[in-house]
Amino acid sequence: MVLQFNVTCDDDILKYITNLTSSYTDKSNEASMVSASVIMFVLAGLFFNLNLFSGLSDVSAILDPKVRLVLTSALSLFLPVMSYLFSEAKNAGITTTSYSGSTGVKDFSLRAGLILIWMLLVELLRKKVDDIRWRGYSGTIQRAGRVVWLGNLVFFNIRSAGRKAVFAIMWILCATKVVQRIAFTEVAKRSYVHGKNPWLITSYMAQMLKADDLLVMAMDVEGEAAPLSSGEDLLKSCNYIVTGEDNMVKEANADGYELDMDLDGPTSVATVGKIWKLDDDYESDRIFIDFDGDQRLRRLSLSFSLFKLLRRRLVHQGEVTEEEARHCKNIIFRGLCRCKNGDGSEEALFQVLNDELNFLCEYYHSVVPVVLASPFFLLANYILLPIVVCGLCLMTIILCGYGDVRYAFDSIRKDNFALQSGLPTLTICLLEGVMKSPPTFFSLVDLCITCLLFIIFFYEEIWEFLVFLLSNWFMISLIGNYASKPRWRMSPTITGIFRRLMWLRSKMSHGSICFRQFSLLNLRWPVIFGVPTTLSLMVRSVPVPKKVKESIKEYLLAHDHDVGLTNGKSALQKNAMGSLSWACESRSISEVILTWHIATSLFQERCPPQSKDGAASYKAATTLSKYCAYLVAFHPELLPDNQDKTEAVFEAVKAELKDKLGCGEYYLSRRRTRVDKIMEYGLGQGVWTQNKMVLNGATLAKALVTLAKSDRGAVWKMLADVWTELVVYVAPSSDEERVKGHEKVLVQGGEFVTMLWALATHIGLYRQSGDLTVQRRVHLQN
Repeated sequence: MVLQFNVTCDDDILKYITNLTSSYTDKSNEASMVSASVIMFVLAGLFFNLNLFSGLSDVSAILDPKVRLVLTSALSLFLPVMSYLFSEAKNAGITTTSYSGSTGVKDFSLRAGLILIWMLLVELLRKKVDDIRWRGYSGTIQRAGRVVWLGNLVFFNIRSAGRKAVFAIMWILCATKVVQRIAFTEVAKRSYVHGKNPWLITSYMAQMLKADDLLVMAMDVEGEAAPLSSGEDLLKSCNYIVTGEDNMVKEANADGYELDMDLDGPTSVATVGKIWKLDDDYESDRIFIDFDGDQRLRRLSLSFSLFKLLRRRLVHQGEVTEEEARHCKNIIFRGLCRCKNGDGSEEALFQVLNDELNFLCEYYHSVVPVVLASPFFLLANYILLPIVVCGLCLMTIILCGYGDVRYAFDSIRKDNFALQSGLPTLTICLLEGVMKSPPTFFSLVDLCITCLLFIIFFYEEIWEFLVFLLSNWFMISLIGNYASKPRWRMSPTITGIFRRLMWLRSKMSHGSICFRQFSLLNLRWPVIFGVPTTLSLMVRSVPVPKKVKESIKEYLLAHDHDVGLTNGKSALQKNAMGSLSWACESRSISEVILTWHIATSLFQERCPPQSKDGAASYKAATTLSKYCAYLVAFHPELLPDNQDKTEAVFEAVKAELKDKLGCGEYYLSRRRTRVDKIMEYGLGQGVWTQNKMVLNGATLAKALVTLAKSDRGAVWKMLADVWTELVVYVAPSSDEERVKGHEKVLVQGGEFVTMLWALATHIGLYRQSGDLTVQRRVHLQN
């Protein structure tokens, strides 16, 4: 087949294009060649969209789980399929790959080379999908196997020196990524800052609580605030570790580690107190006055120290002691929540919890090595390593040229015609031939796919570096060194770099804390347990109202002493509505939640708030109601009930709802029609009916409507208090199954209830559940 092109395309380019399109003109392998292009087009599109919309945020090191699901499934089949297509293209014929003064060395077809480039590029891009595991090597071994296979294809199939050098450079980059992952795992596993940190922190907290006089100074025998006059003063006295604990280790002993507890000595340990003291000297620490007026960075240090405390729970280090829980409660509620600056005590509290959860999510599910962030790691991984890799690439080029440096570099240009002629010229010639030859169109698409993959690769490298540089982890490392090393504060260079980084971070947007909403009254289609909630059209996310944060904080403050939680009964007693306590009689928290959720949803339609104060309680009650219903429907593993029991309760509610509405109205009726029909279902007298949550909810809604006739605002306030108590009630989790449930949802960025679980763990909160309460008290006493 002879192609006619514009005179701007010389004979060498025409010959190259003829070879490039030959695989599409050969009818025997046309299907496999088109399949390869289609696969790569789809994958390139997915990677392009993933990188385009990833953005920079506090959790940008975590890949969206639904994207991970799609890409992991696609990439699991990529290598065997593309290896088969590579073999097909290679066996289709041998062609001369060099033009214009080349050595004329025979090699496999251009099409086979293009497929091999795709395989190498996708392997380089795969890191965006695979999170960094700090334990085990299963994923790394699989990746190493793929890289070895690709090395076999490169070094045992390519003959021309210049072509082998180009492919070898790409393979070296792939191998470097594998070596990096192995190094990350080894460093983290052996480090006192990462792998061994929970055990070290346990030893430190036990020794610190014995030596620290903070508890005695801050609390009198009644448990009230004492000599320290403000929240800032208390935080400045807090000795929770932020960075530098690896410098404290003297030796391991039977109970953990013997530590150097001289925090002001030469160990370079940064504590929460040291960081909060940075603004005491206005002249030398003006940088904190300028950029941390809202105390966000100082609160970040507290989040990081709490993250280290919480990690002990995820590695089965046991629950916190009673003394530590009281100490932590004091720091959070009498220190953090009483600071003068900030957006309000509840906003500061939940910002700290949100940052702590982000640290936890990124530690276990990050695709970027932010966990290792430090100035030393920046130097080693992003400056020295590229220099070493460049040296390896240079040595490989020379080896491919059999030691002849000039020949090696000349052959790169001669044996890779696309580099010799230039991509713009080649693209123009392909465009000219598109209208005359359909195979040329496919070759143009292949060229565009290859260029796009290269662009995505370079974008990913830049993206990883920026995320690392602007991550909370790197900022914490800088703050820790800045606070513990006076010479850092005296260095104009370091303070200048620090100042610019903080300025860049100040320009970043910080998303609000959100939770998901689900309403049983809108339920029409099946809810499949285990399906990601992001794929469900029945779930939406809304910001957590300020009233919710305020109510939770006040409720926890009211439970400052050794008082167990209840499933809503104490809130009813508080609001003088104990007659409704029958709706909390069930031992199953799932049944209680769905009963009150149905009642709240029905009452919302019949009696909306009439005042501004009522509107705040209304918003708190309705959003918490829908969030708790969402937990029952989509995350039963996070609730205190047995997971099978929660799933059975939800299925029973769906069946009862469908039975009452009828099949047609269940799927097609409007919300107003549903409300009217369910309200008719309610009884006139408040009594709990076993396994009939819709009936109980309708009965409760009728009682609420009756009470609202005298004071609607009081009813909404009571509902807000009940839902606050319910969401706090489900948060504490002492059994390992619930802890594993919270760890599992970290891949999705965590849940709002996971924040509350973290807080409950820190302050030693528990719920009244018979033997569980007794066991916890015995454990704390021991």
